[in-house]
This record gives sequence, structure tokens and C-alpha cells, in this order.
Amino acid sequence: TLGTQTDYRDGEAQTDPYSPEYIVHSGSVPEILTLATLTWGRGLPAGQAEMEIIDRIREKRAWEAALPPMDSPSNIAKRLKMMEAMERKEWAYREEEIDKLQKIQLEVFKKLLQRREENQNELDAMRLYNQWQNHQKAKEEKIRKIQRDCALMLRKLIAKSKNLMGKLERRDIIKEYNDFSSQTYAPLSRTGFFPDNNSDYYAVKNFYLNTFAGLCELEKSVPDAISQLKIKAPKPKCTITKTGYIKKSGRLDAVLAQVHQ
Repeated sequence: TLGTQTDYRDGEAQTDPYSPEYIVHSGSVPEILTLATLTWGRGLPAGQAEMEIIDRIREKRAWEAALPPMDSPSNIAKRLKMMEAMERKEWAYREEEIDKLQKIQLEVFKKLLQRREENQNELDAMRLYNQWQNHQKAKEEKIRKIQRDCALMLRKLIAKSKNLMGKLERRDIIKEYNDFSSQTYAPLSRTGFFPDNNSDYYAVKNFYLNTFAGLCELEKSVPDAISQLKIKAPKPKCTITKTGYIKKSGRLDAVLAQVHQ
């Protein structure tokens, strides 16, 4: 019912598949030795490309076995002709492999370029969006400034249109006191009014509050009922019940009185 965990798991300790030692008898060439260059992860397990290589090795071995012996000039010429044909065939196969590799590389380059172009397009789009947002904010701020200036100019034009001919108007005192934004209630500093200079103008100045004689006279006018208070002590509550026991509140009052003393 208990499980154990070793220091090394089987998956971590597993290496390449074991290849036992072998002995080749003289005069024999096993076909499996042609795959000695393939290792696990590099050609094994065999795929379509490896199977094509194995078929080509078999064809080459069959071709080598079919070569004529070099015992006569005709056989030598025939052998050279077959070898030249095989060499041209191998060069053609090699060129085909190079074309396949180049096509694969081109596809990889295309994907990399496409990915780089997509990333660059995203960066350009983000940069353009940020610039557009900044231009929009600047445009909105400019529009608000134009609207404020427009409102200011309209108010000036409206105020100016009330007196187109520039005639002198007689002062209307009732109108000034009726308008709380007039010079009567809110005079401007440029007309010579400085409110800080007369800051104590609105302060309360009273004879009875600012002088000792006034305070004495104010105390004399106050009736005795206000200065001499009479407080009646409250009657003690009944702390004893009808049966003669002391209530809990009464006991608490006694304890508090003792603590106060």
C-alpha cells in the first residue's frame, strides 16, 4: 500500500537503445550494417526519407553485383559506360535533393519574413494609433480653447452691441443695486478699490464688548435669575421594594458612592 520514489526515474536514466556487439564472418556483408550510421533520433525510427535511402543502397548493391568483370576490353568499356550512367544518375539525385532542401529553406525564410512583417505591421499600427490619439487630444484641446475664446468674444460683442453709438449713459443707481455683479457690490481693483486694506471694516465694534465700562454696565443689566442659578437636587429614587429588599440599582448606587469617596 506504500509507494516509493527513487532518486532517478526510468525516463531520466534511459539512454539510447542498446546496440549489442557483433562479429562479421569473413566473406559476408550483412545488409543491416548499412544502417550503422543511423542512431536513435537521427534516422531511427526510420521514416519515408530513410526508406528511400535504404532502397537506393539496395539498388546500388544490385548494380555493383551486375557490373561485368574486367577481363576483356569490351567488358571494360561496358563497365565504364555503366559507371558513367550511374554517376549521372547520382548527380541528378543529388541535384534533386539540393532543390528540395532549397525549397524547404525558402519556405522557412518566407515564414520568417512573413512573421517579421506581421510584427512590424503590429508595431506600426500601434505607433500610428498612439500618434492618432495624441493628435485627437491636441485637436480636442484646441477646439475647447476656440470655444472658450468664441464665448468670450460673443459676450464682448453682446456687451458692445448694447451701446453701438458709444453714447454716455446716466448712472442708474437702482440698476446697480439690483445687479449683484455691479461695482456697488463687487468693485474692481483697477478702479482703486482694495478690499484687503479695509479688512476690519466689517468687524463688529460694540461699546459693551470692547470696553471694561461697557462690560460692567452689561453685567448690571443682567437680572439675578440668570447669574444666580438655583438647582434643586433630585429626590432619591426608591431603592427598597415593598418586601424590604434593596434593588440591584440601589446596590450599584451604594457601590458607586463608596468608590467616589
